[in-house]
Amino acid sequence: MFVKPAPGHNVRWPGTMRLLKSAGETVPETGFWLLCLHNGDVVKATPPAASAAPATPAPSPAPASGGAVATPEPAEAHA
Repeated sequence: MFVKPAPGHNVRWPGTMRLLKSAGETVPETGFWLLCLHNGDVVKATPPAASAAPATPAPSPAPASGGAVATPEPAEAHA
């Protein structure tokens, strides 16, 4: 479910204690988030429309001979 903090509220992710983004985030429907919703700490929201980012990533250029290949960082996982 997609939620954002209620006005005047700061809500932290359980486990990481990272603040929920003010624009909202998709969270799992666990007891923690359902309780936050029930208590009025978060409100259900509509996720932002998909950005203009391409659906498939562009192919990476071939690495130069003898050079090391850079490994991209993994996307941030939500707890």
